[in-house]
Amino acid sequence: MVDFGRVLTAMITPFKADGSVNYDVAAELAAHLAKNGTDTLVVCGTTGESPTLTWEEEYQLFVVVSEAVAGKAKVMAGCGSNSTKEAIAATQKAAKIGIDGSLQVVPYYNKPPQAGLKAHFQAIAQACPDLPMLLYNVPGRTGQNLSAETVAGLAEVNNIVGIKEASGNIDQASEIRRLTPKEFQIYSGDDSLTLPLLAIGAKGVVSVASHLVGNQLQQMIQAFSAGKTQVATEIHLQLFPLFKALFKTTNPIPLKKALQLQGWEVGSTRLPLCEADAEVTQKLKSVLQELNLIQAQT
Repeated sequence: MVDFGRVLTAMITPFKADGSVNYDVAAELAAHLAKNGTDTLVVCGTTGESPTLTWEEEYQLFVVVSEAVAGKAKVMAGCGSNSTKEAIAATQKAAKIGIDGSLQVVPYYNKPPQAGLKAHFQAIAQACPDLPMLLYNVPGRTGQNLSAETVAGLAEVNNIVGIKEASGNIDQASEIRRLTPKEFQIYSGDDSLTLPLLAIGAKGVVSVASHLVGNQLQQMIQAFSAGKTQVATEIHLQLFPLFKALFKTTNPIPLKKALQLQGWEVGSTRLPLCEADAEVTQKLKSVLQELNLIQAQT
């Protein structure tokens, strides 16, 4: 089964001034991330503004990013939907271009019970049996939590290989680790909880901050894995203000602003997301300057 590594970057979707997807910048950014700590690029997830992308835009992004990082990083396609039929169709289409895996979010808005969630993910896995799948639990956005017991049942499916656990609940992550085989991979869905989750058996992180500090996140995780817990803690604490600043308002608004401050032409977010306000922008400038990620203004 595919090893997605330690640092998975939940990649943004760059837009042009007219609001269309900027595929050239997407390819450039993907290549940059692959050179700076990213093992796997997660394309068209929450950070990629998947709710406002068309299926055609998403598919083209899968193609462009896969070509940009071929042989340098793996690509995981965000193919989830609150319609099982749509999720299957999108996953099957993405699988044909040779992507390495799919990210499947808990169905949003329709709020299925646990039995429905289990059947949903099983149906997608069975429709694409050769494609590794990562579950994605983010109840703050979907309105429904994927329980540890349901995750444990899904872990028995051969190609469901892990979970992006973004509930913010360390007890739930601990229960998932207790109930699942050691081969089942747990990834933190929150940068600020990566180190705590490593302590209870997580493998790594599906990261937002890795756009900016991918190498440092790799160093933190590798230090922890090597038993150098104090070094890992020091890196975590150094990066902690950045983790919080990037979620001062709805992701990916702050991240896109941070990348703009670095000179990346990633464009704005699509409505109903909006531009970062002055307070968020100033906080980002301060944190980025402290970490030497942008030059201090004179």
